[in-house]
Amino acid sequence: MANILLAEDESVLRMLITDTLEDEGHHVVEACSGKEAVDILEGGSTFDLVILDYMMPVYTGLEVLTKMKTMRLQPIPPVLMLTAKSQQSVRDEVLASGASGFMSKPFSPMELAERVEAMLNEVER
Repeated sequence: MANILLAEDESVLRMLITDTLEDEGHHVVEACSGKEAVDILEGGSTFDLVILDYMMPVYTGLEVLTKMKTMRLQPIPPVLMLTAKSQQSVRDEVLASGASGFMSKPFSPMELAERVEAMLNEVER
């Protein structure tokens, strides 16, 4: 079981992702904005994986990722960025910023679950 932080501003999608990951046995902490995600991370909780929406209120997913690097989290968890923007330039920007993975919306819940498992297994190695 992994401890996962999910920052997604769309409530229906946040609920779908949470339900999917909890069905896989993971614990999910939800944030509805980038600011809330930063507040949770600054609160000292540790996460095995962080899932960030690219476009959120207050702080974007990229801004959250940048702030994570300055928080000196030990260890810095892998980040999966979700976005409705599927252009190669956005993908390149996300990966260059330090995200471990990228998924374009829409995606199937099973595709997300498989991607999360693969990322968690990579960390364990």
